[in-house]
Amino acid sequence: MSKTVLVTGGAGFIGSAVCRFLIGNTDARVICLDLLTYAGDRRSLRDVEECERFTFVKADIGDVEAVKHLLADKAPDVIMHLAAESHVDRSISGAAPFIETNIVGTFRLLETVRAYWLELPVEKKCEFRFLHVSTDEVYGTLGDEGLFSETTPYSPNSPYSASKAASDHLANAWYHTYGLPVVISNCSNNYGPYHFPEKLIPRIITTALEHGDLPVYGKGQNVRDWLHVDDHAAALWLVATQGRLGEKYNIGGRNERRNLEVVEAICSILDRVGPPGPAGGYASLITYVTDRLGHDHRYAIDASKLETELGWSAKYNFDTGLEATIDWYLSNEWWWRPHKGTAEAIYQDKSI
Repeated sequence: MSKTVLVTGGAGFIGSAVCRFLIGNTDARVICLDLLTYAGDRRSLRDVEECERFTFVKADIGDVEAVKHLLADKAPDVIMHLAAESHVDRSISGAAPFIETNIVGTFRLLETVRAYWLELPVEKKCEFRFLHVSTDEVYGTLGDEGLFSETTPYSPNSPYSASKAASDHLANAWYHTYGLPVVISNCSNNYGPYHFPEKLIPRIITTALEHGDLPVYGKGQNVRDWLHVDDHAAALWLVATQGRLGEKYNIGGRNERRNLEVVEAICSILDRVGPPGPAGGYASLITYVTDRLGHDHRYAIDASKLETELGWSAKYNFDTGLEATIDWYLSNEWWWRPHKGTAEAIYQDKSI
C-alpha cells in the first residue's frame, strides 16, 4: 500500500528535491508544507505540482491548529521534517528567526505529531515514522584529520548550528521519553539545482555570470564535504523508511574540497561551457573578504553506517555533480534571477 508522506519545508532547496524524488521514484502521496519565507519557492515544485499525488499547503510548522488539522485531514504515514532557517550568515546577523523556527517550531511540531500518533490505529501507529533532518554543523569543527561519526559529541559554533543541535536533542528526547518513532539524519553541505543563491556554490555561479566580484572568506582554506541534493533526497527516503528507530545516520558525499578549490572549479567550468567571461577568465573575479565570525575550519562526514546498514551510495562525484549544477543554472535564469537581490542583501550587513 502506498504511503502518505508529509514533507515540511518542501518548497525549500532540499525539501523540493525530496518532493521531486518521491513523486518521480515512489508511489507515495506527497503533502508539501511550507510557509514560503524568502528561501521557499513554489516554482521549485513546478515539475510535480500537476501530479495528482502531490498537494501543497502553505502553513507554519509552529501553527499548532493548522498542523493538527492537516494531520487529521491527510493522515500521513511518514513525516520528513526539513523546515528550518538554514543560512549561517543570516543567523549571525539575526538569530531570532532561527530560534523561533528551528527550536520552538520543531518543539511545537513534535508535540502536535505526538498527539496525532497516539490516536492512530495500532497497525498504522506501528508503521509511522518521523524523520528529523539536520546538519553536520552541529558537531562543530574538525582539524585536518578525522571524520564526523554518529557518536561525535555536539559542539555547535554558530547560532544556526546551535539551533539545529537543540532541535536534534528535542527529536531524540521525544523518542526516548514518549516513544515517538523518530530517526535523525545529519548531512554535509548540499549543492544542486534550485539552490537559493545566498549559499556558496549558487552565489559564485550566478555572480560570475554577472561578472561580479567572487567573494571568498579569509584565504578560502575552510573545508567542506559536498553532497548532491538528489543523492541526499534518495538517502533521506531510505533513512525515513528503513532506518532504525532512535538512531542517527550521517549522510555525506565523501567529496571534501577547500572553499577556494570549489570557487576555482566553478570558474574553470564556466571558462569552458559558460558565456564569455572577463579578459582574465572567471577566476580573475575572485576576491578575498574578511572571514566569517566563528568560521568552522573543516567538516567531513563518515557515512559508513548509512552505506553498510541501508546500502546507500552517492551517484554523483563532485566533478560530475558540479558540472551538472552549473549547466542547470545556465539554463534556468528564470528561477534564480528573482532571488538574486534578496540573496545579496545579507552580505551588505556590516555586522558580519
